[in-house]
Amino acid sequence: MNPLTSRTGRVVAACVVQLALVPLAVAGPLSARLTGEEYLLEVAPLDPIDPFRGAYVALDYPGLPSSHELTDRGDPTGEVAYVPLVASGDVWVGRPPVAERPSSGPFLRCKDEYWRLRCGIDSWFLPQEEAYAMEHAVGQGRAVARVRIDSRGNAALVGVELRDDT
Repeated sequence: MNPLTSRTGRVVAACVVQLALVPLAVAGPLSARLTGEEYLLEVAPLDPIDPFRGAYVALDYPGLPSSHELTDRGDPTGEVAYVPLVASGDVWVGRPPVAERPSSGPFLRCKDEYWRLRCGIDSWFLPQEEAYAMEHAVGQGRAVARVRIDSRGNAALVGVELRDDT
């Protein structure tokens, strides 16, 4: 009897396939956390806390360009855009996005959703009481994001911190 024709065999095969896909889903952020270098980026609030999604602060990055600055995009659906980073004091800011991977220097690998670049560093989850306080601090320009970026441009948000200089 073939093990894939039995109900148990099919369930086991489905579970094995799903378990094999998990590393693929988390490979980019995990690689950034383990092998990436840290950079500070300015943050601003994007939208208020949504009680249905839980306690988080949705972040925007004023120092990073928007998707509409990508000029050589082919078909915009699902395209990858690269945002080169340059130092500006103690924080890093983005240059205009490009369609080709930069050959040197730090950069973010983002998904071009036409109206917005998604770089995997858009939300910071916190306990409810801390989320409101952080959103207020971010809204007043008193916070920076600590981001780890690996050599392929994968990014992971590892912290949002209050600035000492304000």
